[in-house]
Amino acid sequence: MIVELGHFALILAAVTAMVQAIVPLIGAQKRWPAWMAVAEPAAGLQFLFTAFAFAALTYAFVTSDFSVGLVISNSHTLKPLIYKVSGVWGNHEGSMLLWVLILTLFGACLAWFGGSLPPGIRARALAVQSAVAVAFFAFILFTSNPFDRVLIPPFDGQDLNPLLQDVGLALHPPFLYLGYVGLSMAFSFAIAALIEGRVDAAWGRWVRPWTLAAWIFLTIGIALGSWWAYYELGWGGFWFWDPVENASFMPWLLAGALLHSAVVVEKRESLKSWTVLLAIMAFGFSLIGTFLVRSGVITSVHAFANDPERGVFILAILAFFMGGGLMLFAARARQMEAKGVFAMISRESGLVLNNILLAVACFVVFVGTIWPLVSELLFDRTLSVGAPFFNMAFTPFMVLLGIAMPIGAMLSWKRAKLDKALRPLVPAFVLAVALAGLVWAMQTERSLLGPVGLFLGAWLVFGAMTDIWTRTGRGDMASRFARLRRLPGADWGKSIAHAGLGVTMFGVAGLMAWQQEDIRVAYEGESYSVGAYEFTLLDVRDERGPNYLTTKADIQVTKDGQDVALLQPEKRFYPVAGMPTTEAAIDYRIMRDVYLALGDPQVDGGHIVRTYIKPLTNWIWFGCFMMALGGCFSLVDRRYRVAAGAKSAPKAGVPAE
Repeated sequence: MIVELGHFALILAAVTAMVQAIVPLIGAQKRWPAWMAVAEPAAGLQFLFTAFAFAALTYAFVTSDFSVGLVISNSHTLKPLIYKVSGVWGNHEGSMLLWVLILTLFGACLAWFGGSLPPGIRARALAVQSAVAVAFFAFILFTSNPFDRVLIPPFDGQDLNPLLQDVGLALHPPFLYLGYVGLSMAFSFAIAALIEGRVDAAWGRWVRPWTLAAWIFLTIGIALGSWWAYYELGWGGFWFWDPVENASFMPWLLAGALLHSAVVVEKRESLKSWTVLLAIMAFGFSLIGTFLVRSGVITSVHAFANDPERGVFILAILAFFMGGGLMLFAARARQMEAKGVFAMISRESGLVLNNILLAVACFVVFVGTIWPLVSELLFDRTLSVGAPFFNMAFTPFMVLLGIAMPIGAMLSWKRAKLDKALRPLVPAFVLAVALAGLVWAMQTERSLLGPVGLFLGAWLVFGAMTDIWTRTGRGDMASRFARLRRLPGADWGKSIAHAGLGVTMFGVAGLMAWQQEDIRVAYEGESYSVGAYEFTLLDVRDERGPNYLTTKADIQVTKDGQDVALLQPEKRFYPVAGMPTTEAAIDYRIMRDVYLALGDPQVDGGHIVRTYIKPLTNWIWFGCFMMALGGCFSLVDRRYRVAAGAKSAPKAGVPAE
């Protein structure tokens, strides 16, 4: 009964979405306040109906209701409760329901907390947001209904994919979807502004917090996915340039560009066309990611579906919203004239360079991701584009971005002097070069990757510290420290986020330059050395878990005769799913990880053991945490909240046609 009620609630949410997509839009065009006012209660109702449907599906999973086909395919009575819950979104249908739940949540938040926005903009933005929801409700109800029943329920289910039975994967999709779907708010504001003909400083303040929130969630989601791949897949890497990884990375790059572009709109009323275009493209690339994951055009451990018909439906949604948005943009582009002029050397120019580098980097990733599809479709050739291409094509743009960011942050608005901006950065540059030189002198292989990565990371970190310190003005140290504590949250947020990118760059370069790897057949009682560490395989035994069988090893790790850790890598087998997994054992430390993965047994009684010494690995995710934390600091700055931005009298915008 609850499942049927959930299905009915989903239909009601779709009907409500249709009303919300049409009535407020007409009301805004006709200036009918009563019709525009329909948007707020409709957004709340739409979210409540969708939340009830999601709760009903969750109830079916938790209670192991095997009369529901989705529960049969993705659950089992022996599965731990947390994975029964995460099984709700560990599949195509349930993940799409989570998608629309988050989509309606963002719309409801705009209705609940956007009361200070002009009624026309609010009504149009809510209508556009609901139009996106209508498309995805139709997709779910007609092609991906999560509430389908079976005539004869089995005694037990087929279990969730064992790779997804992990805490990291329980948290990764919700955060990723909050980022993906959160970009729909920037899209809705952009389309609303184009319809109304208003893109001004106030609009920049309205769109920025929503984009910032989406970027924060996307940063956390990507970091969680990277961490999961690192310890769960047993490959020892943190990023594999998998097409689905790229699908989340591309919107992140464009969202970063959009954030910086919105600053220029807010401060100088320039780059209006660029900002609106980025808002359309960022959400468009979120839809492209959805298409890649669910169309069956790629093969990946992350892919949800292999149904071309569903892919065609999503492609139609992508064409309608992205194509329609670009057509509307083209029709309004001439009217979005920039009011603020700026010199070649200025903060505006620095932000333009930042956006160009991010956009081109996104384009490089996009080409590398879809080129195998294009090659097979047009030239009947099967190609594989892997890490070597992405590393060679993508890295130069990140190097240029890392060099430019501290300089751009120090430039003045409108017109700046380069020598004046560079002068405070001299100590940061000297420190970064000194650290890079120290590493170059200490390392033995004479690879440039480590020193260059360390220089870029240190340059970004010290540059961010210099930027925040110069904002305290002049005077004695005590007064400057007092002013430092009173700086706006956005200033702190920018510096922390930029420093976080530097820390991540340093971690990536250190891992790639100085990682040590060993693969061998090890025998019980045997010892071997990797780098400065010695490893002894003490024991290998078979055990039974809640819903799996496992072969577990005990490996003692020592350094200079001192015990470091006892690690227990596993090789698991899930009988219901008929699938093995590798559970790596990792000794996490600040400066390095010791990483062990147990392979298959050999006929002579040995076991394959893969051993890695991974320097600075945890700096990668610590840097991501810093970037997200910096975004949070900016988000709580009252100047960038919707209500605060709307309090000032709006300036004259672009005239409507």
